[in-house]
Amino acid sequence: QVQLVESGGGLVQAGGSLRLSCAPSQSIFSINSMGWYRQAPGKQRELVTTITRGGSTNYANSVKGRFTISRDVAKNTVYLQMNSVKPEDTAVYYCNAVKNSYSYWGQGTQVTVSS
Repeated sequence: QVQLVESGGGLVQAGGSLRLSCAPSQSIFSINSMGWYRQAPGKQRELVTTITRGGSTNYANSVKGRFTISRDVAKNTVYLQMNSVKPEDTAVYYCNAVKNSYSYWGQGTQVTVSS
């Protein structure tokens, strides 16, 4: 089982930046892929971005060019750098890990973008 600990959410003004962190309880390289999803009030959870063990990344069209997923092997942490944020980025952001066909979720961190 993989536990995920998220941090870094908060309130930010439109156009600003925020960085989210996700630390798994197991080595990043033992996990097939990690990623970030978000869920806004009244909406379904949606994919934001993923990164595979091999380093391949995938982004939702709505965040391409603004958000970047990365990882720090020494710190065993995955990051989501959010730049040029918009009010529509407001949501609870969840870290996700997929290992051996099982999907694990963090507790979620709130991101609120004010206009």
